[in-house]
Formats: sequence, C-alpha cells, structure tokens
Amino acid sequence: MKILSGRDLAEFVKERQTGQIAKLERAPKLLILKDSENPVIVKYVELKQKYGRDIGAEVEIRTVMTSEMENAVLAANSDGTIDGMIVQLPLVETGLTERILASISPKKDVDGLLGAKSDFDSATAEAILWLLTGYNIELAGRKIAVVGRGKLVGEPLTRIFASMGLDFRVFTAGDSLRLGEELVDFDIVISATGVAGLILPEFLKRGAIVVDAGTASEGGVLKGDLSDETRLREDLTLTPRVGGVGPLTICVLFEHLISVATRDILK
Repeated sequence: MKILSGRDLAEFVKERQTGQIAKLERAPKLLILKDSENPVIVKYVELKQKYGRDIGAEVEIRTVMTSEMENAVLAANSDGTIDGMIVQLPLVETGLTERILASISPKKDVDGLLGAKSDFDSATAEAILWLLTGYNIELAGRKIAVVGRGKLVGEPLTRIFASMGLDFRVFTAGDSLRLGEELVDFDIVISATGVAGLILPEFLKRGAIVVDAGTASEGGVLKGDLSDETRLREDLTLTPRVGGVGPLTICVLFEHLISVATRDILK
C-alpha cells in the first residue's frame, strides 16, 4: 500500500510561504467567521489559526449568530485590513448558507466558496490536485471517478477536470448500485460525499488510486468515505485516515491569502 500524505507535502509548502510572508511589508490577515462551537468546527478553525501563526500570517476568529453573518461578511468586504475571509461551514441555519456565501467579495473568497464567480478555485479541490501532482500521479490518460457533487469538492473538481480535457465521470452518494457495479472500471477515485464508509473494497479495481476527501462525524469521531475494510487492501494507493487532503487544503487557503496580500501591496 502506498500512502498519499498531504501532511508531508505541506511541510515544504509551509517553509516556502513563511519566506514569502517575511518579505511582505505587513502580515496578511485572514478572518474566519463561524456560528457554532461544534467541536469539529472548532478543531478545523484552530488548525487554520495555528498554521497562520506558524507562517507569520494574522488569523482572526469571530463567532457570530447565523442571522448576523451576512452583515459581518459585508463589513469585512470593505475592511482594507482583511485580505481574505472564510465562512466556516456548515452553518447552524443551513437555509441561509447560499445567501451568506453570495455576499463574500470574490477577491477575498480564499476558500473558493463562490465557485465560478470567485477569484479562486475551491481550496479543497485545488489541494487534491496538489496532492496528486506532489506524488507524480498523471491524470491524463486515466479514467477518473468523482464521487459527490458538493460545492467544496465535486462541483469545482468537475469544472477543473473539464477545462483540462480529462476523462472523468461523476457519481453521487445515492448511486450505490452504480458505484458497486461501475466504480471498478476507474483508475483514480476521488470521493467527497460525507457518507462514512460508502466506498467498499469490492468497488475498486486492483491498483486504484483513491483520494478520500469526505468528512463525517460519528459519535464525535471523524470518518471518511472509505470503509475500514477498504483501507486493508494492500494494492491501493490512498490517502491516510488523517493528514491526507486536509493539510494541503490549509496550505492552499494561505496561498490564496498571500496572493491577495501581494496583489494589494503592489497596487
């Protein structure tokens, strides 16, 4: 079994970004808005804050009610000291999500949540590309399956893959029968449904490359899309339970942040 460790690659990126920020006239600032003290959300936010501190960026975390989130976003849009912002998902009141995300300035949307309207690609989708590139995995000429159509991974990845002219197909978590019958034909499988244990060992061809970008919480424990049994297959190349796509997603977020800060300084 070969492991695709995003954590290992992230160390090289972190060193480079530290040097980039050291040369700037001021530290770039990231604002993270959240409306919950959910332990999983708090953990994600703290990881971003720690990374920012390590490379010399400023990270401010604000907890606001969902009903006040849009006003907080609009205020940050016009605040010249804030280079980028993240609305940490999921929100407590999910019905307000689209409206709140739409209020983010495209140039400050370092998470790429605005999709095609953003100045940036989805940080998670871009992180997956960084991970595959970092391990010299060629996408051209391979059959690629994207499982999930979500805003953070599936949707932006399909847009990127289409622009690259790659051979890919999209499945959803509800396609369990098709997954069991058809996924075995694909060389690379990228899954991000948030359905724990969805991908079973018999779904995958021998020697497949598998990126698990799904996240679900079961009893306070984070689970991916790959079943425990799937992870026992020695012939697969796959991301680890922890430290796969996540560390590189944070790297990409700050790559975007540095880009905004550098652009503003050069104006």
